[in-house]
Amino acid sequence: MILHHPAEDLLLAFAAGQLSNGHSLVMASHVEGCAHCRERVRLFEAMGGAMLEELVPEVLESQALARTMAAIDTPPPVVTPPGAGPGMRAELPEGLPWPRALRGCTSTRWRWLGPGMRWSRVTLPGDDAANVFLLRIGAGKMLPQHTHSDSELTQVLYGTFHDGRALFGPGDFDETDGSIRHQPTVEAAGECVCLASVQGKVLFDGAVARMLGALVGM
Repeated sequence: MILHHPAEDLLLAFAAGQLSNGHSLVMASHVEGCAHCRERVRLFEAMGGAMLEELVPEVLESQALARTMAAIDTPPPVVTPPGAGPGMRAELPEGLPWPRALRGCTSTRWRWLGPGMRWSRVTLPGDDAANVFLLRIGAGKMLPQHTHSDSELTQVLYGTFHDGRALFGPGDFDETDGSIRHQPTVEAAGECVCLASVQGKVLFDGAVARMLGALVGM
């Protein structure tokens, strides 16, 4: 059962296409598995459509139609299905499928982050600068305490963790920013895999953690 959802303003921004590519990817991975949030996004999209219909018509530029038709005639990019071929190289726990939102993305193999902790860089098609990654943290392990210079969105794909504020399980979503200082700790029952997007920097408290975070690009 999904207990933690994106805030209404975040869902509205997602529906309006106002989020960065990285944040939009994490939002999409949550929405595809959450009936409640899918319904909210549908509502916001319908509201946006109704508002567009009420706008006063504007005269288009002379070449607007030609540009539109040219865009329609442009062949769509070749998309690799999630988990197929060499694209997503980080192996998931047995039986766990890749979110459909990651279609066309690529990832590195799991890389060492610390004892019992691994990470994988996720690259979005058309946006190499998006700071998106997977974390795979072993049972009972904890990330160093940290806060954020801007914002971080996290989607739990597998397992459970607690960070002093709440318990997050499969399908749950979390948004953090500079107002939150936490130390996510994986439950002893098993490992945890999360998809995260960071805007700005993760600000670790310890010097060693800051060094590792800089190497990873967090």
